[in-house]
This record gives sequence, C-alpha cells and structure tokens, in this order.
Amino acid sequence: MSTVPLLRVLHLVKRFGGLAATDDASLDVQDGEIHALIGPNGAGKTTLIHQLSGALEPTSGTIWFGKQNITDLPMHARVHLGLVRSYQITSVFKRLSVLDNLALAVQAKSGSSLRFWQPARSERARYDAATAVAERVGLGAQLHRLAGALSHGEQRQLEVGLALALRPRLLLLDEPMAGMGPDESERMVALLHSLRGEATMLLVEHDMDAVFRLADRISTLVFGRVIATGTPAEIRENADVRRAYLGDEAEIGA
Repeated sequence: MSTVPLLRVLHLVKRFGGLAATDDASLDVQDGEIHALIGPNGAGKTTLIHQLSGALEPTSGTIWFGKQNITDLPMHARVHLGLVRSYQITSVFKRLSVLDNLALAVQAKSGSSLRFWQPARSERARYDAATAVAERVGLGAQLHRLAGALSHGEQRQLEVGLALALRPRLLLLDEPMAGMGPDESERMVALLHSLRGEATMLLVEHDMDAVFRLADRISTLVFGRVIATGTPAEIRENADVRRAYLGDEAEIGA
C-alpha cells in the first residue's frame, strides 16, 4: 500500500447550529483497502460521507485525496478525480432500462454531451462498456428490464454498477445492504468482495456480519469523533468500542 493515504480526513467539524455532527473527526483510508466506518445511530457517519463526497461543506478541517486538498472542491470535481458515492436510498432512473442507466453513467464519465446524433462507433462503445458493467455486477441477464421493475437488491446492484461505470479510485458506500433480506445481502457482500483490488472502498454499514467479513480495517465513529481504528480483530476487542455499543458484543461482530 502507498505511504500516502488515498483519503486523509483531518480534524473535520460540521456544525448545525449548536450541534456538532462531526467533531474533530480524523481518518485515513489506504489505497486498495476496504475500510468500514461503524458507529451507533446518530454518530455522524452519513454526515461525514456527505462531506467527503462534497454534498456538505465542512465547518472546519481538511480533506485530502492523495496529495490534493479537495476540501473546497464541488462534488462533480471530486467525481472527476475518482471519488464516487453510492447512497443509502437507491438513486436509479426507474423508467429506463438497466442498460440505459449504465450507458448514461458511462457517457457521464467520458464527458461527452447528451447529443441525439453520435457516430455509431461511439454509441456501440458506450453500450459495450455498459454491458460489461452490468455483467460485472450480476445484471447481465437483466439488461433490457426497466430499473423500476428490479428487486430492491438488484436496484442496489445497479447503483453499484452506476458508480463503477464512473471508474472510481475510491468508492463511498453508504449502507449498501440497507433494506435487504439475507439472500440479497449475501449477494451484495459477494459483489463487494469481488471488487477488492479494483477500487478502494469506504463502507458505512450497520450489518456487522458483513462489515467484519469485508473490511481490512474498521473505524468507529461516536458523537462525531473517530474513537478507534484497527483490524476487525482489534476493533472487536477494543474496550471503547464495546462501551459505544452499550456492551452488546453481538453488535460488533462477536
């Protein structure tokens, strides 16, 4: 792994009036790892992800992506650098097919305009790339189905595909297993595991079984601060993390 973290968050604060949703939060994500961010409800995890993606501006602190300070960069500029986010709630075009959803993402990454008339070779390349992404996320047999007709789990797979079509260096995953049944969760875990090495991931997830199966390292956020970072085994045994989860060992992967 690189000695320079792919993502470095230093002393990040986000205040909403008198409430500090993130409070001096610091975090490093190394190139190539799956790094999980866990914490009790209300700990500030999604607010932190909002700031990393550019959806929220920090009150203070800095965010580095490689050697570049991106604290003031807008969201689209971060996507261009390879910092891509998926959401807790599916955000696909439900009236378009799986293929067309992915083709739009491929086109967005290429920077080409949404022109109606394009060279046939360009169109073919775009749809070939979209088809390859669909196969990669397990939706190769669903290319021509409307996204809105997919199951919840399949829509989450499509959302991961939309992010992959943007060729991310760092993929921010905000509760990818939210609302899934056991079989759908298992498919998502398998998909994310298969992406190891293709993109670095920062994963926010409440499914502790999935977290401990996937993560190389885990950081625990409590009241807006990172109180511990370590391997799954280190986090499982950390007394501060146990106290944060009110002593319920099952909640931290025991």
